Amino acid sequence: MLSRVALVGVGRMGTPLCGRFVTAGHVVTAFDLRPEREEAVRSLGADWASSVTAAAAGADVLVTVVPGPDEAEAALQDAVLSVLASGAVWIDMTSNAPAVAEVLRERARAHGVDVLEAPVGGSPDDAEQGRLRLFVGGSPEVLDRYRPLLEAVTTSDRISHMGGPGTGYTTKLLINLLWFGQAAATAEALLLGRRAGIDLGVLRDTLADSAAGSDFIRRDLSALFAGNYLPSYGLDRIRDQLEVITGEARDLGTPHAIADAVLRLHRRALERFGPANGELLAVALLEEVAGTLLRP
Repeated sequence: MLSRVALVGVGRMGTPLCGRFVTAGHVVTAFDLRPEREEAVRSLGADWASSVTAAAAGADVLVTVVPGPDEAEAALQDAVLSVLASGAVWIDMTSNAPAVAEVLRERARAHGVDVLEAPVGGSPDDAEQGRLRLFVGGSPEVLDRYRPLLEAVTTSDRISHMGGPGTGYTTKLLINLLWFGQAAATAEALLLGRRAGIDLGVLRDTLADSAAGSDFIRRDLSALFAGNYLPSYGLDRIRDQLEVITGEARDLGTPHAIADAVLRLHRRALERFGPANGELLAVALLEEVAGTLLRP
């Protein structure tokens, strides 16, 4: 089933997704607040619109891939929803906040627009190669209807239906919480190990092949050891996401002492470095406090 797709957000993730939709045969019209993105969009074979409303006019599918809840709310105005084709769907691939998304979901449904949340896991390279993970929340019937569209950007086995509305967003936020927590805990362990006289390379290899091994240790430490703090996402956005998931824990009455510690660390990093890009800048803060760089 080929669709007319309105794609809002053509940044580091949205651009390769745009290319995947076009390659699959869908007719794509894209919009981004940065007009300089037009050339890249057209080079992929998609059309460019001057506004979200213009992109959405007559579209069967509205896909949002924007930085966060504020941008998603700004994109999903009544004027936009009212110009979509009859029986259209909104698919949100943003790392959105469940509470914000609930308001937007009701707004979409008031216009007869179905809703799926499908926040993504992976890198821009994963998006380009069609190997993203999608954490889907919403009706299984709606997912079944649009699964062929989602399979334009990933394989069927990488599409995980997490449950009803909100579960996809929460899953993505939990993954982020655990990853940032692992980064901080690993950095503390490595700093302690180095201070105790253990070679960092030997310690990394030993940890990777132990009960404490993780994808972070096996895959991401090489970047850190090279002085690369992964400048692909803003520290302010990371803080925002951690605040959302710790707030959800408070609202649902589950323990969150460790999550709070991870949040506090990233708040301190934001105070120190500002809203800079760097997923591992909290580790940079720990290095600064220790007076030691994690370099073999």
